[in-house]
Amino acid sequence: MIKAVIFDFDGLILDTETVWYEAYRETMAFYKSDLPLEHFVTCIGTDNTELNQYFKDQLGERCNIEEIESRAKSLHEVKMKTAQAREGVKDYLEEAKRNGYKIALASSSTKEWVTHHLGELGLLHYFEIIITGDDVEKVKPAPDLYVKAIEVLGIQRAEAVAFEDSLNGLQAALTAGLKCVIVPNPVTDALAFENYHLRLRSMADKSLSDVIKHIEQ
Repeated sequence: MIKAVIFDFDGLILDTETVWYEAYRETMAFYKSDLPLEHFVTCIGTDNTELNQYFKDQLGERCNIEEIESRAKSLHEVKMKTAQAREGVKDYLEEAKRNGYKIALASSSTKEWVTHHLGELGLLHYFEIIITGDDVEKVKPAPDLYVKAIEVLGIQRAEAVAFEDSLNGLQAALTAGLKCVIVPNPVTDALAFENYHLRLRSMADKSLSDVIKHIEQ
């Protein structure tokens, strides 16, 4: 029986990822270079190691990672000022709370980043537990974030369902032994997701109760 729902953050609750892609692509255009989507998606749900290597390969001696990050961050901040939670997110959180499920978050991002944006969205109070990259040695696709969340929640792995939007997140959840529902965003929609337990276009597609009924069958 499912007792807890564990949400990813970036790209799932708030679509920061499409905005990051736009910001990095505009930054690369400044250097007269491009950033194809297939190279950007390598960093979704995890860190920027592969993305930074792409920048180095493209720009060579001109590559200044700190400068690229700074430009992209400035663009991202401007674009995010009007950002809203993805469709159906608040409804799921309300339903989870109403039905007595434990509510947790597992994100590769920093705690400061996650709590700031959840606060801005008015969603922070829904989460009993927030596990971030600050709390583990390895972020997604390693299972550490989900293993830690399950440990702190005090439940069995079979008693939780994870909601993810990326391949790295899906792999982390499955490796940790959790059921996983995929809710891709525009940037991750074309990725080759496999072995998930349910896929939704958005959380407005099905109620949380219907999702959990499907998972428990």
